[in-house]
Amino acid sequence: MKHLKLTTRLFAMIMVLGLTLNSCSSNDEPVDDNQQTSDAIEVARSAEVDDIAVVLGDMIIDVYETEESNQADRSAQQSAIPECVTITVVAQQGFREVTVDFGEEGCMVHGHLIQGQIVFTYNRDPEAQQILISYELFDFFYDSKNVLGSKTILKELSNDNGNPQFTHTLDLTVIWPNGLQASREGVKIREWVEGFGSGIFSDNVFEISGNWTTTFVNGNTHTYEVLTPLRREVICTYFVSGSIDIQRTNFGGVFDYGEGECDNQATFTFNNGNVINITLN
Repeated sequence: MKHLKLTTRLFAMIMVLGLTLNSCSSNDEPVDDNQQTSDAIEVARSAEVDDIAVVLGDMIIDVYETEESNQADRSAQQSAIPECVTITVVAQQGFREVTVDFGEEGCMVHGHLIQGQIVFTYNRDPEAQQILISYELFDFFYDSKNVLGSKTILKELSNDNGNPQFTHTLDLTVIWPNGLQASREGVKIREWVEGFGSGIFSDNVFEISGNWTTTFVNGNTHTYEVLTPLRREVICTYFVSGSIDIQRTNFGGVFDYGEGECDNQATFTFNNGNVINITLN
């Protein structure tokens, strides 16, 4: 789940940038430590929501692809879903209802305790260019956070560029054990630009685009819009190129991963034009 780690690193870096910016004052006004703490908590919570959205989408796609591979008698897909998860498929002609059950006690998935069920449906048509997967969450918990939502993932066999693509429409609400609540809306698109069908994992390349917003109950918003597709080559730990516009209640700017080199270097350009170099951990 390298993409998951990348997302968390990005948000952690944004938190540091925000606190650095907010701690600087041109007129030497005192800094509100409580506000900085609140900002840091919101950024961390927004990162958690992003992690949940990524893992949720990945699990649905993983189970769907495995089921379709089995139905088509293709070589079995290597699933990342652990054995503690129970998968039940109800088939009625071309209709499929798939229940992914993590149980009341939960299962560890990629280091996270997940409880409850994901139920998704679709109409199976091997000749279709597009398949719409609709999902709903039931008593779903992610590391003790209650996650509410029901939305869609659109699979395109071939997009305008001739590549496979998944478009995840996001509409989630996350409730923390302490009562804090945040909602996430938006669209995240994952295009498989290289390596599809080769059977070689190391040559896979994906590009991520889209836009999404996290809204907290106090009205604060965190918005993200991919300006240039984020290019992920699976042999590299980091995105090798792409840029994303990030706007928060108190600051914003553009995070840029560079021009294609597999390295840990990036830049952040604040809204006022100031640019700083970033070394990703």
